This record gives sequence, C-alpha cells and structure tokens, in this order.
Amino acid sequence: MKVKTILVSQPEPKVENSPYSRLIEKEKVKVDFRPFIHVEGVEAKSVRQQKIDLNNFTAIILTSRNSVDHFFRIAEEMRFKVPDTMKYFCQSEAVAYYLQKYVVYRKRKIYVGKRTFNELIPLIKKYKDEKFLLPSSDALKAAVPQALDEINVDWKRGVFYKTVISDLSDLRNVYYDILVFFSPSGIESLLKNFPDFEQKDTRIAVFGNSTINAATEAGLRIDIQAPTPETPSMTMALQKYITSVNK
Repeated sequence: MKVKTILVSQPEPKVENSPYSRLIEKEKVKVDFRPFIHVEGVEAKSVRQQKIDLNNFTAIILTSRNSVDHFFRIAEEMRFKVPDTMKYFCQSEAVAYYLQKYVVYRKRKIYVGKRTFNELIPLIKKYKDEKFLLPSSDALKAAVPQALDEINVDWKRGVFYKTVISDLSDLRNVYYDILVFFSPSGIESLLKNFPDFEQKDTRIAVFGNSTINAATEAGLRIDIQAPTPETPSMTMALQKYITSVNK
C-alpha cells in the first residue's frame, strides 16, 4: 500500500529545511507532528523530600535541555543563587550551547562530552573531588547511574521533572499510513490513549533498540526500523520505505 500520510510522535522541528521538509518535498507525502509524551516539572517541595540541598553540590551533570531548564527552575524556586564556581558537565555540545540561556558561558567552568553519556564519563572521572548532582526525569536509563557508580564519584540523582503521557483523544478517528516512534514512552502513550488500537494496514516505524523492544512486546508489527548501517536516521529509513512502496 502506498504511503500518503505520516504522524511523527514528536514536536515539529524548529529548523528550516529539516530532513522531514525534504522528505515531504521529494515524496509528496503529508507529515504531521504530535508529541505523544511531554515533560512536566516537579515542585521544589518534591525535590526537598528527596533530601536534596543544592548547597551541597559543586558540579551539575546535564544530559538534556530539559535537565538544564528544570535545574535552574528549581534553583529559582528554592531561592538558591547558583555560585559562579559551579562546574557543569554537559552530555553534548547542544546541551552546553543551551546552557547559555542561563549562564555567561565564557565565565563558567563547562565540560562537554561528544554525544553519549559514556563519552562524558572520562571528563567526570577527572574531577573525583567534586560533589555531583544529576537532575533527571523519573525515567532514567539504567546505564547512567551504573556508569557513575563504576567510577566511584560522589553523586546524587534528583528527579526534577517527569515524563507524562499526552492526551491524544482528538486523534481517535484520524488515520495515518505510518506512525513514527522514538521511545518506549511513545508506544506506551499510544496504547494508553487507544487501548483498543488495531494496527491493520498502519505501518509502524521505530527508532532505537528500546523502542523496538517496546513495540514488539506490545504486539505491534514493525515495518520500518532505524538506525541501521544503510539508514542511520529515521528520515532516511522512511525515505527508503516510501520509495519502495510508492512506485
């Protein structure tokens, strides 16, 4: 069956000429974006109940833009003035760049990993005398605390925000040829919103092993997967599939 419509379970990219724009133009398909999950901040009271005193930390580990936003939000709610001496360990350049929203970049001690959390570990390991805070969501990959424990640094996790399933009830009678998922939470949201969901001719596209596992466990048929050596991005995987079925 030919593909005419795609629903991506994420916010629409803010950049002009995104890979999706090129896909739309080249294949003449309709692509809609709708976050199946969203992030909500927890209250300062909840952070205090986790026995977290921001005065006790000399370094912050930031894994995403959300962790940046919610660390500074909680600091403000607690009336905690973040000292200029605070060290920031950012998982990627994108996170470090985003940090400029809150601090004067050149005046701070900022350490940047390449892309994955494991690539940040050698930098953290060099500063064993620091007391690290990891602001995170309620859903944290097990590999993150495991990696920090293995290098024996003084660290504590704080749940500063949580992942919440979005209300998709307005999509109940809307049909798409392909649904695109990037996380197990997206699959969970689909099934919570539509417990009677029947896949039928809907194609499911998934990114990453954890999402593949979640879709398989949910009994969904996976038609498109990424990343693969041939299609490292989701848009490339979609392009390849659409080209083959829309002949």
